[in-house]
Amino acid sequence: MGRMSDAPRSFATAQVQAGFTAGVAENTAVPPIHQSNAFEFGSLREARDLFALRRDGNIYSRAANPTVLVLEKRVAELEGGIAAAAVSSGQAAVALALLALAKQGEHIVAARQLYGGTVDLLQDTFADWGIEVTFVDQDDLDAWTSAIRPTTRAFFAESITNPIAQVLDVRAVADAAHRAGVPLVIDATVATPYLQRAKDYGADITVHSATKFLGGHGTSLGGVVVDLGTFDFAAEPGRWPQLTEVYPRVPEGSLIERFGATGSPFIALVKTKYVHDLGPSLSAFNAFQLLQGLETLDLRVARHSASALEVARFLEAHGAVARVHHPELESSPWRAAAARYLPRGASSVFAFDLHGTGDVEADFAAAEAFVSRLRVVKLVANIGDARSLVAHPASMTHSHLSPAQLDEAGIAWTTLRLSIGLEDVRDIIADLDRALAGAPSAAAASELAGAAAR
Repeated sequence: MGRMSDAPRSFATAQVQAGFTAGVAENTAVPPIHQSNAFEFGSLREARDLFALRRDGNIYSRAANPTVLVLEKRVAELEGGIAAAAVSSGQAAVALALLALAKQGEHIVAARQLYGGTVDLLQDTFADWGIEVTFVDQDDLDAWTSAIRPTTRAFFAESITNPIAQVLDVRAVADAAHRAGVPLVIDATVATPYLQRAKDYGADITVHSATKFLGGHGTSLGGVVVDLGTFDFAAEPGRWPQLTEVYPRVPEGSLIERFGATGSPFIALVKTKYVHDLGPSLSAFNAFQLLQGLETLDLRVARHSASALEVARFLEAHGAVARVHHPELESSPWRAAAARYLPRGASSVFAFDLHGTGDVEADFAAAEAFVSRLRVVKLVANIGDARSLVAHPASMTHSHLSPAQLDEAGIAWTTLRLSIGLEDVRDIIADLDRALAGAPSAAAASELAGAAAR
C-alpha cells in the first residue's frame, strides 16, 4: 500500500488530491486515456524549458497529450514517416498542413478531383486569407507544371479520389513537384497506409481523416498530418523562412536548428503555431478510440476492398447501372495505375451512375428513389465505416461545387457514392439489387429524356 501523506488534509483538499501522484506510471497493456487538460511540472525550471521548446514534454493538451502522442507515433510509423501531428478532424489536417507551407501572397497547385469540403477550404477560405490555389486535372501532368509560379509552395492531391476513385500517378506528380522545388502533399484517407505508402512513390507529406478507415467505427473524429521526412526544406532556405529563420517561440534559433537533427521542423511548426494558436486539438478520448480501430486496419481494409470489388462487378453487369467508377474494373481508365500503386487492392469507396435523362430534378428523383429502397446500405455522409454507406455527392458532399466543377470531377446528378463496409457482401449485393429493381433502364431513361425534350 502507498504511504499516506504526512501532512493532514482537510476534506476539501482530499477530495481534489487524494489517491493520485503525478508522474507515476501504471503497467497498462494498452495505451491509457490521459484525460487531462494540463500536466504538472517537476519544477519551474522544467516548465521554462518546455515552454521555450528546449526540451520535449507535456504542457497542455491543446498542443500535446500522451494518448494523442501514441496515435501520432503509430500512424507515422505505418506511413514510414518521421513525425506526425494528430488534430481534431481530417479537414483540420488538410488546412494545417497547407497553412504551414503557404502564407498570404503564396500559391498552391491542387488537383480539381477533391472531396467537396476540401474544395470549399481551398477556393473560399484560403482565398480569404490571401493564398491562391490553381486547380488542375490530376491526370494532366502538363497542367501541373504549367500552373507553377515563383510563389508556389505545395502540390496537393488525393491518392484515391472521393468519390470517383481515380488513382493518382503519385510518382509523376511528385517528380513535377520536386522539379519545382516544392513538396507533394497527399490526402491518403481513402488509400490508408495499408493499401499504399505514398512515401514509396515520392510524396513528402500525407494527411488523413482518421475519422474514416483509421478509426473505422464511425464514432470519433480525428485527423493526422505526417511528415515523411523526404523533403529538404534547408535546400532553398529563402522559400521557407517559417522553418529556416529565427522562430520567436524558439529563442535560440530556427525550427530547423532545434528539430532538424532529432525530429521534424515541419511538424513542430504545425503543432507549436497552428494547433497552438487555432486550437483544433484531438481529445485524448478520441485518440484512444482511433487507436482501437487502428489495431485492425489491415484486416478491415482487406475485407472492405475485396467486398467492394465484388459489388463493383455486380453493378457493372446490372442493366439499371450506366457506369461504375472502380479502378480495378477492366473498364476503368485507372486500372493500370491501380495495379501499380495499389498492389494490395483498390478503393472500397467508389461511385456508380444510374441512367440519366439530363434533367437535374428527374435525375435527382431517380437517385432519391433508389436510396429510399435501400435497407442494408445506409444514407450517411461518411466513408470508411464498418457499415456500408451511400451518399449523393451532387446534393450532399459536393453540393457547393458549380455545375462546371461537378462535370470536371466526373459527378452527375445520377452519381451515387458507396463506401462498402464489413457486412456479408451477399447481403450488400442483394440490397443493391432490390433497390435497382425500380431504377430506369437505359431505354427508359432515354425515353424520358426524349419526352422532356419534346
